[in-house]
Amino acid sequence: MFSYRHAFHAGNHADVLKHMVLIAVLKHLTQKDAALTVIDTHAGAGLYRLDGDYAGTSGEAEDGILKLFSALAPAGKAQPAIKDVAPLIEDYMAMVAGFNPGGTLKVYPGSPFVVQGLLRTEARDKLKLFELHPTDGKALAANVAQLEAGRQVSVAREDGFEGLKAFLPPPSRRAMVLIDPSYEIKNDYGKVSACIQDSLKRFATGTYAVWYPVIPRPEAHDLPRRLKTLSNQAGKPWLHATLAIGQRDEKSVIGEPERRPGLTASGMFIVNPPHTLKAALQLALPQLLEVLGRGRGKGQAVEHGG
Repeated sequence: MFSYRHAFHAGNHADVLKHMVLIAVLKHLTQKDAALTVIDTHAGAGLYRLDGDYAGTSGEAEDGILKLFSALAPAGKAQPAIKDVAPLIEDYMAMVAGFNPGGTLKVYPGSPFVVQGLLRTEARDKLKLFELHPTDGKALAANVAQLEAGRQVSVAREDGFEGLKAFLPPPSRRAMVLIDPSYEIKNDYGKVSACIQDSLKRFATGTYAVWYPVIPRPEAHDLPRRLKTLSNQAGKPWLHATLAIGQRDEKSVIGEPERRPGLTASGMFIVNPPHTLKAALQLALPQLLEVLGRGRGKGQAVEHGG
């Protein structure tokens, strides 16, 4: 169960979608003065090298963050591919750029560092991180230690599905939970649904964000439908966003080493989303697709309910 390493996938199109949405939700939640508790159930290593062996082997960042920056923040005097970039994309790119002061993208911030960068010390916001993978858990603890964030950030090497329960409801009665397991075993889909169901019973007003891969697997197809049902049964609003970059154009890779198709689409499902998120995504997702889309099967969608 420990074969999955996010370092191979860091900065891919799924990370672009996930972290763009994460930033949008957090910027909205931190507008209120009351303290916010953020819980990441599957935190990974926290920081990733885009020029390292893992990312270099997969090349997935080339169809994600690297392609986005090349198109929208080109070097030299080249004009951006899009004139008026959506605010959600601008915020996301600014976050990533902040970890690369030299201008060249070498470091990619995972969810823990994206979140920590938006937390407020004066409001006493808290970040709880869970990571069960022994290697990534050790790397996460070391990376977080460099932040010198004190009690603001805590790391636990345990199952996030179970560890989450102890923090709901939080003392401040305000929380955002990110749930994005590897889904390398199909049981993860059922665990996500059960986690949302249990969490809504413990703390119905929390904001819950679920990332999932869009793949030809019954469990993946059923997950958003199950989450809609759970949200509707609890009487809570929801938002579902998907981004599919499509199949690689074979003509564009002639003469290059053959790569596995890899993931081509993913989704974000948010329970109790900010009321501003739908309109913001409807502006940002078409632009992401314009830049990252690469062939047959590409598309994007935003739906909501409740």
